[in-house]
Amino acid sequence: MSFFKSLLLAIFATLFLTYVLGVSFLELLDINVYMDGELIEPLKAIGVSAVATVILVLIALAIVLSVFGSLIFIGLLIAGSLAMVAIGVFWPVLLIAAVIWLVTRNKERHQSHSQYG
Repeated sequence: MSFFKSLLLAIFATLFLTYVLGVSFLELLDINVYMDGELIEPLKAIGVSAVATVILVLIALAIVLSVFGSLIFIGLLIAGSLAMVAIGVFWPVLLIAAVIWLVTRNKERHQSHSQYG
C-alpha cells in the first residue's frame, strides 16, 4: 500500500471516528460548544474538532517522519565515516593490492587485442 493511500485512509478513519465518537460524547455528556457567545450546532462542533484532530495527526506525522529521517541520516553518516576511516587506515594495503593486480593481470589478452588493432 502506498504512503499517500495509507495517509488518506488514516485521515478518513480519523474524521469518521472523531465524528462518531464526538457526537456520542457530546450527547452523552450534554456538552454545548459556544463560539463568540453563540451556540454551535453539534455537527459543526464535531467538524471543528475533526479538522483540529486531522491537523494534529498531520503534525505528528511530520514529526515522526523527520525524527526517523534524521535517524536514518545519522546512521548513513556513521556508516560513511566508518568506511572513510577504514580506507584511511588501510590505504597502503589497498594501494599494494592494486599494484599487484596491475602487474600480474593477464597480459596475453591485452597483447592479442593490440595485434589486430
